[in-house]
Amino acid sequence: MPEVIFENLGLIDYKEAWDYQEKLFRSTIDQKIELRNGTSSEPTKNYLLFCQHPHVYTLGKSGDKEHLLLNEEGLKDHNATYYEINRGGDITYHGPGQLVAYPIFDLDHFFSDIHKYLRFLEEAVIQTLAEYGIESSRVDGLTGVWIDGDKPTARKICAMGVKSSRWVTMHGIGFNVNSDLSYFSHIVPCGIDDKAVTSMERELGRAISLEEVAEVLKKKLAE
Repeated sequence: MPEVIFENLGLIDYKEAWDYQEKLFRSTIDQKIELRNGTSSEPTKNYLLFCQHPHVYTLGKSGDKEHLLLNEEGLKDHNATYYEINRGGDITYHGPGQLVAYPIFDLDHFFSDIHKYLRFLEEAVIQTLAEYGIESSRVDGLTGVWIDGDKPTARKICAMGVKSSRWVTMHGIGFNVNSDLSYFSHIVPCGIDDKAVTSMERELGRAISLEEVAEVLKKKLAE
């Protein structure tokens, strides 16, 4: 099994974490090119970063800026920042109480199939939620993890967006553990305007230790 270097970055500014991801992502791709060219024999590394971010909205490449419902003044009023970034997907929110996971994996170590990779990320979250008695699932045609996904009460508990190049991944998942869900009311989450957003705290009626959930998710990802 390939080794994965794990780092918990704690509460970290979004741009700082993005820059760090980019650095690991670029160095992994550069290493792959050197391996292919025969100028290096050192294998690529895999990284898993966990963190939380201060309030921030991020818009993916396929997103619509109109899905952010705040202007610059509104962002300031809510102590939030906004970035247009290089992952797939539409707009999402990150903030304190949300567990963010960024796998920078060379999928050549595992399997070269981005859809399978996304399904495995989803499965790790589904199994993590099951440890707390929360039943969740996928929704056909939509990325992420949902509760009551096939019902009018469908609500999203985990959003996903990734970028890959030469089978190296970056970006990842935003898993609502104790998130302030009011921040989602200022966007059309992931461009989906007819489904709600939820958190573990809301589903269970109590706050959960984010550190404890992180340990469970790390174990499920490893499996």
